[in-house]
Amino acid sequence: MKHLRFVILTVLSLAVMHAQDKPAGKFSGYMFGDYSYNVAHDSTAALSSAAAGSGGKDFNAFQLRRIYFTYDNDISSNFTTRFRLEGSTGSPIVKDAYLKWKNVFSGSDLYFGMQPTPAYDISEAAWGYRSLEKTIMDLRGIVSSRDLAISLRGKLDEKGSINYWVMFGNNSGTGAEADRYKRVYANVQVKPVDNLQVTLYADYSMKSDINNNNSTTAPKATLNNDDVTTALFVGYGIKDQYNVGVEAFYKMTANGNGTGTSPNISYASKNAQGISVFGSYNFTQELAAVARYDNYDPNNDSKFKGDSRDYILAGLNWKADKNVMIMPNVQYETYENLPNGGRSFDPSVTARVTFYYIFL
Repeated sequence: MKHLRFVILTVLSLAVMHAQDKPAGKFSGYMFGDYSYNVAHDSTAALSSAAAGSGGKDFNAFQLRRIYFTYDNDISSNFTTRFRLEGSTGSPIVKDAYLKWKNVFSGSDLYFGMQPTPAYDISEAAWGYRSLEKTIMDLRGIVSSRDLAISLRGKLDEKGSINYWVMFGNNSGTGAEADRYKRVYANVQVKPVDNLQVTLYADYSMKSDINNNNSTTAPKATLNNDDVTTALFVGYGIKDQYNVGVEAFYKMTANGNGTGTSPNISYASKNAQGISVFGSYNFTQELAAVARYDNYDPNNDSKFKGDSRDYILAGLNWKADKNVMIMPNVQYETYENLPNGGRSFDPSVTARVTFYYIFL
């Protein structure tokens, strides 16, 4: 907390120093957290990363899951910056720290620094309930939400009905770069009619080679282990009325599956896949219902079973004030059983009351 206070005071001091000769900056912030109770939870250690709650059955806790503190400043008509801290029950981290060069060429902006990745920034905005849960690729760790990178974002037509986003980054999340390998990201967003949007996404993640354990030479021969991820998002919504969306992804890891024993190991691509369907409906300006269903399989090879998961979230959103929301909700997750009468897994059920408020 001392570190967080120091950083906040530093940001405030810099803002005051520049207030006289620069456009006024803007501070903003929000928080969400909840009280949760695990109604049911499998005791298997392998399920400790279950999306529906953590800890065992009857575990309950108050938790602050996110605190954002953001400072945006227009350096000039061409340049703007963002600095954002994220805190929770752990240590604060720098979530955003980037410079934006507006209209670096007609219709396009250049970004440099710690910034969102193109993977699901659009679908997360359409989902609209990050306070309840991450979108599927973020939840399952398929792509980091941030990277230290350089990117271009812009529109390909005057109306903004076709937009693009390309990025080249460290692929180290919010951490420091630890190797020479990078990640290339891209998406294209199309808005064919009012209220409808379609986003196509792909990235290529470069990784170090892995040993070919069939090799008898010294050093061992190596195999490519790079990742390719593709995704599709389709969303339709009318503001303050209803919203529906579908997001699906497919991730291929070269030579990620190895079966058999040396020197006859068979290497094949490891393919993960997932789909998420969500929606919300506003009964009134103050009350809405929200629901979501995910299916996730980290390895769709028929030789690897007992790892796919189904996740359901349902809840209500009561807007107690324009900047305060109270959301009772339930998370329910089931797990694929092991084949041939093997281990079966109990579902995880977590009941929560989530609080979200904007404090700046």
